[in-house]
Amino acid sequence: MEYTVEMRHIVQRFGEKEVLRGIDLKIHEGEIFGLLGPSGAGKTTLIKILTGQLRQTAGEVQIFGKNAGNRKENLSKMGMMMDNFGLYERLSCYDNLKLFTRIYDVPEKRADEILRRVGLYEDRKLPVMKLSKGMRSRLSLARAVMNEPRILFLDEPASGLDPATAAEIHKLVQEEKSRGATIFLTTHNMEEAHKLCDHVALLHEGVIMEYGQPGEVCCRYNHQNKLLLRLLNGKMVEMSNNRTSAEKVKEYLEQEMVETIHSTEPSLETVFMELTGRGLE
Repeated sequence: MEYTVEMRHIVQRFGEKEVLRGIDLKIHEGEIFGLLGPSGAGKTTLIKILTGQLRQTAGEVQIFGKNAGNRKENLSKMGMMMDNFGLYERLSCYDNLKLFTRIYDVPEKRADEILRRVGLYEDRKLPVMKLSKGMRSRLSLARAVMNEPRILFLDEPASGLDPATAAEIHKLVQEEKSRGATIFLTTHNMEEAHKLCDHVALLHEGVIMEYGQPGEVCCRYNHQNKLLLRLLNGKMVEMSNNRTSAEKVKEYLEQEMVETIHSTEPSLETVFMELTGRGLE
């Protein structure tokens, strides 16, 4: 199967407000797909449609090659991490996961395995209400992968986390991809998207503004197409990225004057700002 998810002209209205306006997307099997956009763009709404929490106003969704009208048969193949979705405040880490071993009909020892994997085994007896934000995020991800899902939905998984904890979450996400899972990731963090995702879509006011591999999307908007050299003496030298600059670059290198060389393609956030006139926060 080439695609895990196919969406055709998905529309979602709440009263007179149109939150999604004709979404067409295909998500490859085994990839990390990033839906990139600011708060209120429609990212969470789209996840709720794909996971059966919300019925779209119009359009068609196929998951695993089948029409997603019957959501129940897909639920056992899905994992979801959405805020504290699925966490019970008064239960311990272990008891939270033990509950879901019964729901997913997996061996109880799976709870210990996952707690070790996310680094919470030593804290397994702590109730959720006493966990830090980073620990909650790891427990949420642990719960989401209990059933070894074929597709994993992650809604802002590293939002508000310190860099070290975010890196731990990213490592776990990449491990799930290595296992063969398809990852659907929403984020407004362009650095996270560029680092993790095979393909990204830029969503603004319910419309897909751009789609592609992160590097390709950035290169499409590289209007300057220049090289920026920082020399050892601190001087910055900017030149066109073409053959006419080759001799000058060679001269700097031969004289061992170059500290860094960068091309000037924009970041995903810069592309988004160009397309929409606003930032991703």
